[in-house]
Amino acid sequence: MPSVDANAPETPIAADIAAFIRSRDFPCVGAKSALGLGNIEVFESGEFRSPARYSGVRERLASLGACVDAPGGPRPLRTFLWAFTAGEVLEERAFEDTLWQHLQALHDLDATDGCAWAGGVSSDPASAKFSMSIAGHAFFVVGLHPGASREARGFSRPLLAFNAHVQFEQLRADGRYDLMRDIIRERDRAAHGDINPMLGRHGNRAQAPQFSGRNVSANWQCPLKVKAV
Repeated sequence: MPSVDANAPETPIAADIAAFIRSRDFPCVGAKSALGLGNIEVFESGEFRSPARYSGVRERLASLGACVDAPGGPRPLRTFLWAFTAGEVLEERAFEDTLWQHLQALHDLDATDGCAWAGGVSSDPASAKFSMSIAGHAFFVVGLHPGASREARGFSRPLLAFNAHVQFEQLRADGRYDLMRDIIRERDRAAHGDINPMLGRHGNRAQAPQFSGRNVSANWQCPLKVKAV
């Protein structure tokens, strides 16, 4: 499984990702840190709107979750990137619908295997305590694609970034979260003239509406159907 090394990317997609994250207009300092440490893993699939290798994605997320959730001291930031081939450029609503179809498929695998929702987070997408659970681990998902209205979400191909929930809790516990959030917001303001209206403080605003990057209304309803296990 290729990783993204800031100095020597292994594949063309890894090189594209490294250049995107290094760019001045990309605001996320957490991703820049993960890139510098070589802690970004890439899993490549086919067309975004086609069936995917869900078992392989779930396996890699289970491995990432086990690594960051293991007892012990603070760990460097890690990110899993699910990259798709560059195909049809989707408008934001179509991208959002497909993103949730993929997350639903991953959840369905969990339900089939009798894997319970991750502990410490809510399974209700409307809750501020919600995180996407895959293989028993909680993740915040960030969607990027060519049709995104904001440059920070406008990668050259569809890309889903998975960041472990426990990493945000670690950042809050050691006092780094607020500093990183403020830096990201200022960089976003410099690039766009304003702060992304969908961004919220971790744990104080529902995550689910933020996943796709589309500016959704207050009455938006998450399409994820959580199954009892």
